[in-house]
Amino acid sequence: MQRVLWIGSPFFGAQLRASGWQDVVLHNFEDDRVFSWEDLVRLAGFTPDVLVVADKSRPPFVLGVENFPCLTVFYSVDSHIHTWHPFYAQAFDACIVSLRDHLSLFSGPFLDKDRLWWSPPFAWEEDQPDPEVQTIWDCLFVGTVSENMPLRSEFLRALGGQLPGLHITRGSYRQLFSHGRVLLNHCEHGDLNFRVFEALGCGGCLVTPRVGHGLAELFVDGEHLVGYAPNDAGDALFRIKFLLEHPEVAAHIRAAGLAEVNARHRASHRAHAFTDHLCDLWSCGYECLVPQRLVRSEAVLEQCLRLLYLHWADECGNPDIRRAYLAAAKGRYGLAGPES
Repeated sequence: MQRVLWIGSPFFGAQLRASGWQDVVLHNFEDDRVFSWEDLVRLAGFTPDVLVVADKSRPPFVLGVENFPCLTVFYSVDSHIHTWHPFYAQAFDACIVSLRDHLSLFSGPFLDKDRLWWSPPFAWEEDQPDPEVQTIWDCLFVGTVSENMPLRSEFLRALGGQLPGLHITRGSYRQLFSHGRVLLNHCEHGDLNFRVFEALGCGGCLVTPRVGHGLAELFVDGEHLVGYAPNDAGDALFRIKFLLEHPEVAAHIRAAGLAEVNARHRASHRAHAFTDHLCDLWSCGYECLVPQRLVRSEAVLEQCLRLLYLHWADECGNPDIRRAYLAAAKGRYGLAGPES
């Protein structure tokens, strides 16, 4: 296999090393910056054969992708809150999308459906049951509750009023999940979130909303997890009470959900699937993709990227990055990259 540079949130990037890649360099960052091709080559220490730009739920941080000389892949996770993702994706040779029902949004003038792949969330390898921990709470919710999440706040308020054993907290879910007899999930934006897989990977009996995005294809309701009508506290209450009153059913669901995650939904599974997709591109003559993209790079900039860059120039408070976005809108890159 080839050499890959993965920039952005690591996700399953580290697991690529076990999938036969020659070199894998991961580069995550937390400060505000943008990257040009020269910056990326310097970070990798080599000229990558494949570049993966992985969602960090922040503005576009790699500029000039439409002109890059290697195979490029965009990894979109938060398309439910970032409507600009499908436009940015047009500059890439391929794209993996976490939310299955959004795949059609990414199919556009420069990125056809054959180069779009569904890559669902997954459980991390560190998500494991802790059989030594004693349960404390009947029902446990671990996550953010704030005024920015009105549906979640109201749902938990209504449910908590009828379920005294509901415990709501924040913190390390890996340390907390084993303390709950039933684990509760909520999806503010109707997305299939990572918490589904994390909870199952930790061996929890999960009650989660039926959100779509392939949830019913990945897991069997009543076997691997228990679904409720989104934002319906009464429906969730009925199912939670049933599980608390029938601990043998909850135990079966815990075991079945964990077994399903172990068999199909760990980070290593996503890394193998990604590698298979890239191998398919190679077998179909991927060497044509890069030259074809380079020929239409000006059209990609004009039709998909220019307004995107101008928007983020207006939104950006960092003057150096603002200048980089303005330059990118004119097709000029490499003006505000990071220091090595």
